[in-house]
Amino acid sequence: MSKKKFNPEDWKDPGPAAPAPPKAEQAKQPARPAAANPSYSATLDDQIERLTARIESTATDITAGYDHWRDLGFALTDALGENGRSYYHRLSRFYPGYSEQECDAQYDKCMRARGHGITIRTLFHLAKENGVSVSFPTEKPQQNFPSPDGNDGTDGMMEIAAPESMPTFSRELYGHLPGLLDEVARNARSDEDADVLILGALVTWSACLGKVYGVYDNKKVYPNLFLYVTAPASAGKGRLSLCRRLAQPIHDQLRQLYRDDMDEYRVQKARFDQAKKKNPDLEPPEEPPLRMLIIPANSSSTSVYQILSDNGGGGLMFETEGDTLANVFASDYGNYSDGFRKAFHHEPISYTRRKDREFVELLRPRLSAVLSGTPRQISALIPDAENGLFSRFIFYYLNFRLEWIDVFARTSNTTLEEIFDDIGYGFLELYQRLEMQPELEFSLTPGQQSAFHDYYRSTQEQYYYLFGEDIIGSVRRLGLITFRLAMVLSALRLHDTGEVVTTLICDDEDFQSAMAIARALIRHTVRVYRELSSADLGKPAAERSDRQQQFLSSLPATFSTQAFLQLAGRLGITQPTAERYISAWCKNGLLHRIKQGYYEKTQQ
Repeated sequence: MSKKKFNPEDWKDPGPAAPAPPKAEQAKQPARPAAANPSYSATLDDQIERLTARIESTATDITAGYDHWRDLGFALTDALGENGRSYYHRLSRFYPGYSEQECDAQYDKCMRARGHGITIRTLFHLAKENGVSVSFPTEKPQQNFPSPDGNDGTDGMMEIAAPESMPTFSRELYGHLPGLLDEVARNARSDEDADVLILGALVTWSACLGKVYGVYDNKKVYPNLFLYVTAPASAGKGRLSLCRRLAQPIHDQLRQLYRDDMDEYRVQKARFDQAKKKNPDLEPPEEPPLRMLIIPANSSSTSVYQILSDNGGGGLMFETEGDTLANVFASDYGNYSDGFRKAFHHEPISYTRRKDREFVELLRPRLSAVLSGTPRQISALIPDAENGLFSRFIFYYLNFRLEWIDVFARTSNTTLEEIFDDIGYGFLELYQRLEMQPELEFSLTPGQQSAFHDYYRSTQEQYYYLFGEDIIGSVRRLGLITFRLAMVLSALRLHDTGEVVTTLICDDEDFQSAMAIARALIRHTVRVYRELSSADLGKPAAERSDRQQQFLSSLPATFSTQAFLQLAGRLGITQPTAERYISAWCKNGLLHRIKQGYYEKTQQ
């Protein structure tokens, strides 16, 4: 199966995204019959149902942008007529601004339209573009079906269904990123690659913004973040190493300052050694602090804390092999996992130095970390999902793709290393400017705060009833992570404007970008959570939670008892189990019983 090549031109600003599907009336057209288009067979109906269920099981929004939403309506009316209305609702409801009334009105317009030339191929195309597999393990059909590639549809029909495809966020950010981050993303070769580079850059730079802070839950917090990109071997996670170069100029500058200080110290020490012979009471010169930004993971706990202390509490740990840190944590001398957990919330870390028996206390550590490794390496670092370190990490799960990359293709005479070095020097200018001014407070607007609370309030309830209390730590800390992502995005925006400000107010564009990233990250977190839970604890509960999530997300906004039982049957859920789920969700507030036998969702 061919993979769509990533086109850097896609990063051109497509214009502001519509906040909600528009209500403008289209030209009035005579209504056409409600019967399905006879050119498609009943087997196609089955494929539409199965594809819709697959989209619902991953809660993927394939309707972003009015054009896609409209064309989806045209595709369904062309193939199914009035029978496609329920599919339109089921596929539209993952859009954040979904409205049942607007969805009905739009489908009415699509029913009245003629000559639009859009077929059911568009549904398959939109699904594939959003990372949803459009291949089904069925027998080869007697007649051809539409395919997203526009051929006879037989290509790929005999393939085994792809594994769960994780959502991406980079397409939603096209044209809305700060300049430096946009330059990073332009070098991606796929949507997933763009996600990894964007996250890698944000987390790397989060270690360099010690002069920016915000107030979250009445506590002072800095932008620092932890990232773990996980994937099977050779899945492309190695590209993350490019992001280290984005901070290398700062690291090199600090190392040069240290070398200069050491040269001066050696001169003073030599003078002291000579003068001490005549004046034994002289105080020796103080050895300069060990300045660096990037801290080797393969260090003792005392060394890591000492480097943080020497650098004013800040630092970055960047390791492309996650087991490097896991091996250190497993040793007696290097188990500073508790320091990781404390540093995430800037909690004090104390230690003693054996050399001079000195007690040292880091009052506000600011550590960032970028790691990558296989899923098995995660379990070596974090034994289970209940470990407090798990909820502090951003997880991004890269799917393995059977694709051969043209390793000799070059778009310019400049290597990727040189490109990322140049971007790093561009960020160095912003870093130096911020270091020369007082601390800068970041904050969200009242409207952004309200949207933030609405989203996380409903997300917390939904995931609690799906996975239990063990997942809540991850959901709540993802709220803090979202706040920090918005903080980094806003700080990067200062490089574009060149402004010197005394307070940093989040732009709506950056807030929406942070929320778009968070909506994808919660799904990646759940993927890793399920794997850790099932692999290490052997809990069938992980499978049950996954099935509950699929059942709940597949339910339409309003439904009857008959409808949910039919859906349960398709998902292999027995009637008593389905009724128990519905009863529990009504009790816990996820559903509302309108009247006997009819329900509606309370959380969208």
